[in-house]
Amino acid sequence: MHYPSYSYPPSVVLGLAASVVLGGRRSFRGDGQACLARLEPPLHLLGREQLPTGGPALVTFNHYYRPGFSAWWMALALAAVLPQEVHFVMTGELTYPGRWYAPLGQAGSRLLLRRLSRIYGFTTMPPMPPRPQDVAGRARSVRAALAFARAHPQALIGLAPEGGDQPGGVLTRPPSGAGRFAALLAQGRPVLPAGIFEQDGALCIHFGPAYRLQLPEGLAGDERERRAAGAVMAPIAALLPARLRGEFG
Repeated sequence: MHYPSYSYPPSVVLGLAASVVLGGRRSFRGDGQACLARLEPPLHLLGREQLPTGGPALVTFNHYYRPGFSAWWMALALAAVLPQEVHFVMTGELTYPGRWYAPLGQAGSRLLLRRLSRIYGFTTMPPMPPRPQDVAGRARSVRAALAFARAHPQALIGLAPEGGDQPGGVLTRPPSGAGRFAALLAQGRPVLPAGIFEQDGALCIHFGPAYRLQLPEGLAGDERERRAAGAVMAPIAALLPARLRGEFG
Protein backbone atom coordinates (compact mmCIF):
# COMPACT_ATOMS: atom_id res chain seq x y z
CA MET A 1 0.00 0.00 0.00
CA HIS A 2 1.21 3.49 -0.82
CA TYR A 3 1.29 5.93 2.10
CA PRO A 4 1.39 9.72 2.26
CA SER A 5 4.65 11.59 2.74
CA TYR A 6 4.77 13.10 6.23
CA SER A 7 7.31 15.78 7.12
CA TYR A 8 7.67 18.63 9.59
CA PRO A 9 8.56 22.22 8.61
CA PRO A 10 12.00 23.27 9.93
CA SER A 11 10.40 26.38 11.45
CA VAL A 12 8.07 24.21 13.55
CA VAL A 13 10.83 21.81 14.59
CA LEU A 14 13.21 24.61 15.60
CA GLY A 15 10.50 26.66 17.29
CA LEU A 16 9.22 23.69 19.26
CA ALA A 17 12.75 22.70 20.28
CA ALA A 18 13.32 26.24 21.57
CA SER A 19 10.08 26.08 23.57
CA VAL A 20 11.06 22.70 25.05
CA VAL A 21 14.39 24.11 26.21
CA LEU A 22 13.43 27.68 27.10
CA GLY A 23 9.71 27.39 27.83
CA GLY A 24 6.92 29.39 26.24
CA ARG A 25 3.60 28.57 24.62
CA ARG A 26 2.83 27.66 21.01
CA SER A 27 -0.32 27.36 18.91
CA PHE A 28 -0.96 23.71 18.12
CA ARG A 29 -3.46 24.77 15.47
CA GLY A 30 -0.83 26.95 13.82
CA ASP A 31 1.76 24.17 13.93
CA GLY A 32 -0.82 21.74 12.54
CA GLN A 33 -1.60 24.01 9.61
CA ALA A 34 2.11 24.41 8.85
CA CYS A 35 2.59 20.62 8.91
CA LEU A 36 -0.44 19.93 6.74
CA ALA A 37 0.83 22.40 4.15
CA ARG A 38 3.70 19.94 3.56
CA LEU A 39 1.55 16.81 3.50
CA GLU A 40 1.75 15.03 0.16
CA PRO A 41 -0.83 14.32 -1.14
CA PRO A 42 -2.97 16.89 0.68
CA LEU A 43 -5.34 15.88 3.46
CA HIS A 44 -8.58 14.32 2.17
CA LEU A 45 -11.38 15.91 4.21
CA LEU A 46 -14.80 14.25 4.21
CA GLY A 47 -17.87 15.68 5.92
CA ARG A 48 -16.60 19.24 5.71
CA GLU A 49 -20.17 20.47 6.12
CA GLN A 50 -20.20 18.98 9.65
CA LEU A 51 -17.41 21.23 10.89
CA PRO A 52 -18.62 23.66 13.56
CA THR A 53 -18.04 27.38 13.28
CA GLY A 54 -16.71 27.37 16.84
CA GLY A 55 -17.01 25.71 20.21
CA PRO A 56 -18.14 24.16 22.37
CA ALA A 57 -17.76 20.53 21.31
CA LEU A 58 -16.15 17.28 22.39
CA VAL A 59 -14.27 15.98 19.33
CA THR A 60 -13.99 12.18 19.54
CA PHE A 61 -11.79 10.21 17.16
CA ASN A 62 -10.19 6.80 16.71
CA HIS A 63 -6.57 6.10 17.65
CA TYR A 64 -5.38 5.01 14.21
CA TYR A 65 -2.06 3.16 14.15
CA ARG A 66 0.36 1.43 11.80
CA PRO A 67 4.15 1.04 12.01
CA GLY A 68 5.78 4.21 10.74
CA PHE A 69 2.77 6.44 11.41
CA SER A 70 3.00 8.91 14.29
CA ALA A 71 -0.16 9.48 16.31
CA TRP A 72 0.75 13.18 16.42
CA TRP A 73 -0.49 13.45 12.83
CA MET A 74 -4.05 12.66 13.89
CA ALA A 75 -4.07 15.54 16.36
CA LEU A 76 -2.20 17.87 13.99
CA ALA A 77 -4.69 17.23 11.20
CA LEU A 78 -7.70 17.74 13.46
CA ALA A 79 -6.25 20.91 14.95
CA ALA A 80 -5.51 22.30 11.49
CA VAL A 81 -9.05 21.96 10.12
CA LEU A 82 -11.11 22.83 13.21
CA PRO A 83 -12.04 26.52 13.64
CA GLN A 84 -10.23 27.19 16.92
CA GLU A 85 -7.57 25.74 19.19
CA VAL A 86 -8.39 22.26 20.50
CA HIS A 87 -7.61 21.19 24.06
CA PHE A 88 -6.44 17.59 23.62
CA VAL A 89 -6.39 14.95 26.36
CA MET A 90 -3.07 13.29 25.50
CA THR A 91 -0.97 10.44 26.83
CA GLY A 92 1.57 11.33 29.46
CA GLU A 93 3.92 8.42 28.72
CA LEU A 94 5.06 6.13 25.92
CA THR A 95 5.45 2.53 27.11
CA TYR A 96 7.47 0.71 24.38
CA PRO A 97 6.09 -2.76 25.22
CA GLY A 98 8.56 -5.58 24.73
CA ARG A 99 11.50 -3.29 23.95
CA TRP A 100 14.74 -3.57 25.91
CA TYR A 101 14.96 0.21 26.26
CA ALA A 102 11.42 0.54 27.66
CA PRO A 103 12.39 1.81 31.17
CA LEU A 104 14.62 4.55 29.77
CA GLY A 105 12.13 5.42 27.04
CA GLN A 106 9.27 5.65 29.51
CA ALA A 107 11.18 8.01 31.79
CA GLY A 108 12.31 10.20 28.91
CA SER A 109 8.86 10.31 27.34
CA ARG A 110 7.27 11.38 30.64
CA LEU A 111 9.55 14.42 30.80
CA LEU A 112 9.09 15.34 27.13
CA LEU A 113 5.32 14.85 27.02
CA ARG A 114 4.85 16.82 30.23
CA ARG A 115 6.75 19.69 28.67
CA LEU A 116 4.77 19.44 25.41
CA SER A 117 1.49 19.49 27.32
CA ARG A 118 2.52 22.77 28.95
CA ILE A 119 3.67 24.29 25.65
CA TYR A 120 0.33 23.55 23.99
CA GLY A 121 -1.92 23.73 27.06
CA PHE A 122 -3.10 20.10 26.95
CA THR A 123 -4.09 17.68 29.72
CA THR A 124 -2.01 14.51 30.09
CA MET A 125 -3.39 11.10 31.05
CA PRO A 126 -1.47 7.98 32.17
CA PRO A 127 -0.98 5.49 29.33
CA MET A 128 -3.33 2.72 28.29
CA PRO A 129 -3.97 -0.03 29.17
CA PRO A 130 -4.42 1.05 32.82
CA ARG A 131 -1.73 0.03 35.29
CA PRO A 132 -2.28 -0.37 39.05
CA GLN A 133 0.34 2.26 39.87
CA ASP A 134 -1.50 4.85 37.79
CA VAL A 135 -4.80 4.89 39.72
CA ALA A 136 -4.08 8.10 41.63
CA GLY A 137 -2.47 9.79 38.63
CA ARG A 138 -5.41 8.90 36.40
CA ALA A 139 -7.85 10.33 38.94
CA ARG A 140 -5.87 13.59 39.02
CA SER A 141 -5.86 13.77 35.23
CA VAL A 142 -9.61 13.17 35.03
CA ARG A 143 -10.22 15.93 37.58
CA ALA A 144 -7.92 18.29 35.67
CA ALA A 145 -9.69 17.64 32.35
CA LEU A 146 -13.14 18.11 33.89
CA ALA A 147 -11.97 21.30 35.62
CA PHE A 148 -10.75 22.64 32.28
CA ALA A 149 -14.09 21.78 30.66
CA ARG A 150 -16.00 23.64 33.39
CA ALA A 151 -13.69 26.66 33.27
CA HIS A 152 -13.79 26.90 29.46
CA PRO A 153 -17.43 26.32 28.43
CA GLN A 154 -16.77 27.32 24.78
CA ALA A 155 -13.70 25.12 24.28
CA LEU A 156 -13.19 22.37 21.74
CA ILE A 157 -11.88 19.31 23.60
CA GLY A 158 -10.23 16.44 21.71
CA LEU A 159 -10.40 12.86 23.00
CA ALA A 160 -9.42 9.48 21.50
CA PRO A 161 -11.38 7.11 23.80
CA GLU A 162 -9.26 4.04 22.94
CA GLY A 163 -6.26 5.85 24.40
CA GLY A 164 -3.54 3.80 22.71
CA ASP A 165 -2.25 2.13 19.57
CA GLN A 166 -4.43 -0.64 18.18
CA PRO A 167 -3.10 -3.45 15.94
CA GLY A 168 -3.67 -2.52 12.32
CA GLY A 169 -5.61 0.57 13.35
CA VAL A 170 -8.75 -1.55 13.89
CA LEU A 171 -11.23 0.05 16.28
CA THR A 172 -11.41 -1.57 19.72
CA ARG A 173 -13.55 -1.08 22.80
CA PRO A 174 -12.09 1.60 25.09
CA PRO A 175 -10.62 0.62 28.46
CA SER A 176 -12.85 0.65 31.51
CA GLY A 177 -13.81 4.14 32.58
CA ALA A 178 -13.25 5.80 29.22
CA GLY A 179 -16.96 5.81 28.37
CA ARG A 180 -17.98 7.51 31.60
CA PHE A 181 -15.12 9.98 31.21
CA ALA A 182 -16.33 10.91 27.74
CA ALA A 183 -19.88 11.27 29.04
CA LEU A 184 -18.71 13.68 31.74
CA LEU A 185 -16.70 15.75 29.26
CA ALA A 186 -19.74 15.86 26.95
CA GLN A 187 -22.01 17.44 29.56
CA GLY A 188 -23.17 20.69 28.00
CA ARG A 189 -21.27 19.97 24.78
CA PRO A 190 -22.28 18.37 21.51
CA VAL A 191 -20.06 15.45 20.48
CA LEU A 192 -18.40 15.76 17.06
CA PRO A 193 -17.18 12.32 15.83
CA ALA A 194 -14.26 11.95 13.43
CA GLY A 195 -12.75 8.92 11.73
CA ILE A 196 -9.07 9.12 10.76
CA PHE A 197 -7.43 6.68 8.36
CA GLU A 198 -5.16 6.29 5.36
CA GLN A 199 -6.69 5.29 2.03
CA ASP A 200 -5.65 5.51 -1.62
CA GLY A 201 -2.32 7.00 -0.56
CA ALA A 202 -3.86 9.89 1.40
CA LEU A 203 -4.49 10.77 5.04
CA CYS A 204 -8.26 11.12 5.50
CA ILE A 205 -10.48 12.70 8.13
CA HIS A 206 -14.19 11.97 7.96
CA PHE A 207 -16.43 14.11 10.20
CA GLY A 208 -19.94 13.00 11.10
CA PRO A 209 -22.95 14.88 12.43
CA ALA A 210 -22.65 16.25 15.97
CA TYR A 211 -24.94 14.68 18.57
CA ARG A 212 -25.80 14.88 22.25
CA LEU A 213 -24.56 12.01 24.40
CA GLN A 214 -27.52 11.06 26.55
CA LEU A 215 -27.75 7.92 28.71
CA PRO A 216 -30.82 6.48 30.46
CA GLU A 217 -31.22 7.34 34.12
CA GLY A 218 -30.59 4.75 36.82
CA LEU A 219 -28.03 2.61 35.03
CA ALA A 220 -25.62 0.63 37.23
CA GLY A 221 -21.94 1.45 36.95
CA ASP A 222 -20.85 -1.32 34.57
CA GLU A 223 -23.91 -0.95 32.36
CA ARG A 224 -23.51 2.83 32.24
CA GLU A 225 -19.91 2.38 31.17
CA ARG A 226 -20.87 -0.12 28.47
CA ARG A 227 -23.62 2.10 27.11
CA ALA A 228 -21.43 5.22 27.15
CA ALA A 229 -18.54 3.49 25.38
CA GLY A 230 -20.84 2.11 22.69
CA ALA A 231 -22.59 5.44 22.23
CA VAL A 232 -19.24 7.19 21.67
CA MET A 233 -17.54 4.55 19.51
CA ALA A 234 -20.41 3.65 17.15
CA PRO A 235 -20.50 7.09 15.45
CA ILE A 236 -16.71 6.97 14.98
CA ALA A 237 -16.93 3.47 13.46
CA ALA A 238 -19.54 4.64 10.97
CA LEU A 239 -16.98 7.13 9.58
CA LEU A 240 -14.24 4.53 9.00
CA PRO A 241 -13.69 2.04 6.19
CA ALA A 242 -15.28 -1.33 6.99
CA ARG A 243 -11.84 -2.93 7.49
CA LEU A 244 -11.16 -0.64 10.49
CA ARG A 245 -14.51 -0.83 12.32
CA GLY A 246 -13.71 -3.94 14.39
CA GLU A 247 -16.48 -5.04 16.74
CA PHE A 248 -18.37 -1.82 16.03
CA GLY A 249 -18.87 -2.78 12.39
